[in-house]
Amino acid sequence: MLSADAIVLLHDRQTSAWHMADAPPALSVNCDGDWMQAVARQHRANFELWHIEDEARVPSATDADLAAVKRRVDSTNQRRNDLAEQLDRFLLAWLGPQNLPHPAAPLNSESPGLMIDRLSILALKIYHTREEAERADAPAGHAARNRERLATLEEQRADLAACLDDLWRQTMAGTRRFKLYRQLKMYNDPALNPSIYRNPAGQTTA
Repeated sequence: MLSADAIVLLHDRQTSAWHMADAPPALSVNCDGDWMQAVARQHRANFELWHIEDEARVPSATDADLAAVKRRVDSTNQRRNDLAEQLDRFLLAWLGPQNLPHPAAPLNSESPGLMIDRLSILALKIYHTREEAERADAPAGHAARNRERLATLEEQRADLAACLDDLWRQTMAGTRRFKLYRQLKMYNDPALNPSIYRNPAGQTTA
């Protein structure tokens, strides 16, 4: 059901495909099963978030540009977190008929969905760091510095992928468990964020 190697491969394949297009195409993933489609959707949210945030770093960006980017960052980050939670729901629904995770097993501090989100971000860092390591017009020392960074990122991803596989094996064996950890974001909720409910749309503040 869950394979860290398959997830890493999917992340890398989709990251390359989306970057090669002039405009990232609608999500279309050639993989088996709804599970990997869910993993791809979550990765796509991180991909979009990465590039939206880059728009705010363009030196010529205006104040209006930055305000628009901030709103897009908030909505995309909300979707990213919702999709990570969806991954855990998917796994827990699959495990449930097998009476897993075992309720008496030690609790893991991080869920698979959150680990997969971290793998997704690492895939993006690795892609862009490799780009910098291979950049033809880079100044002296740039390539070597980024090759070092790339090696570190790849080691970190390999470690995290191994931890994810270990958690899944232990969960299947009934010797470890995980829970759905809700992010419960407040900033987009008009009922919870005072910056919104105290300042209705159209009302100016002093």
